Amino acid sequence: MPVLARTTTAAVTITLASALVLAGCSDPSDGSTTEVAGTSGAKTKINLSADQQRVTTAKVDSIAARLPAEVRERGTLETVASSTSAAPLNFYATDNKTVIGVETDLVHLVADVLGLKVRITPVSWENIFVGLDSAKYDVSFSNITVTEERKEKYDFATYREDNLGFEAKKGSGLKVDGPEDVAGLTVAVSSGTNQEKLLIEWSKENEKAGRKPVDIKYYQNDSDTYLALRSGRIDLYLGPNPTAAYHAATGRQTEVVGTYSGAGDTLQGLVAATTKKDSGLVEPLADALNEVIRNGTYGKVLARWGLSDEAVEKSEINPPGLPKTDE
Repeated sequence: MPVLARTTTAAVTITLASALVLAGCSDPSDGSTTEVAGTSGAKTKINLSADQQRVTTAKVDSIAARLPAEVRERGTLETVASSTSAAPLNFYATDNKTVIGVETDLVHLVADVLGLKVRITPVSWENIFVGLDSAKYDVSFSNITVTEERKEKYDFATYREDNLGFEAKKGSGLKVDGPEDVAGLTVAVSSGTNQEKLLIEWSKENEKAGRKPVDIKYYQNDSDTYLALRSGRIDLYLGPNPTAAYHAATGRQTEVVGTYSGAGDTLQGLVAATTKKDSGLVEPLADALNEVIRNGTYGKVLARWGLSDEAVEKSEINPPGLPKTDE
């Protein structure tokens, strides 16, 4: 079931700052409003209805002209998305069929600049890359981290910082600052993600240091993961920090007990629009992203989802990413 699929309210008040303080927290599934205050005291009201009233911007002909002819003539940006239960990234509105979220808003904003309409196809995580490889889809805005391994097959235009969050059952007493803090713990993670790669590396590091490895668990969906977390079958869940913070903030009896860069301890991770390598799309995508950063609409989109802290100053093409694992 998608996150908040049973929600009947059109909005939730929330902020996704790194440190969250709950105030008057209640379960949004009962039709109420959840209030969440960050360390600054600021609050963000998030619209969960299908009527999103998205931030829009004007077409820029000089940027649109750089699109591959096939895409320009087709008139649509074929977008593939995953994690449609991952609020506030991509998830279903209260009608249970309209995909909304910060990623969705950003792809619509980029498409405005390019003079294209957006068609979004939700698929499983691994099928994002299958679809890009086969050129079935043009691009994915789906919280994809730039990694050195992925750069061999894909081009990236960055648009947000990538930070991971360790989520625990509320009151667990756990705090995660590094590998030693997860030694011997049972931690769930999604397969094929950069957070899985980091967790595996931490486990190996623990073993080399004479500590217990991490007991890594995989679940088919978020519902199963959170059931395991609430029941104590797992100690932690490692996922994107925005989703962990959102989940904790909406009264689910969990808390974020540590955050970490998606590219490791020596590099700030970056999330990027992802295309098949040499498709000719990455340059106009980066130009469009830099246009919306310049004209302020990008900032408005991040603000409406409570993610202003993850803004980037500019979109970069294929910057340094999460290093390859040393074998």
